[in-house]
Amino acid sequence: MEKNELIAKVNSVLAEEFEVEESIITPDANIKQTLQLDSLSLVDMVALIESEFGVKIQPADLAKVQTFEALYNYLAERV
Repeated sequence: MEKNELIAKVNSVLAEEFEVEESIITPDANIKQTLQLDSLSLVDMVALIESEFGVKIQPADLAKVQTFEALYNYLAERV
């Protein structure tokens, strides 16, 4: 999967799941703030990403993934 396809899929899946406009999901935006995630919905997001992309996100890695760009790069390395 090319990175631009990955970005489009991530944005689409997250916008639909968390009921936000896809236009507010920008590379430098903070994931938790943009999607208004609390700790429980963060777990939901991780499970959704793991299911959609067939990857396992390690808890230590999750702490490093604060922005959408970091998420795109993380997934691009593993998909």
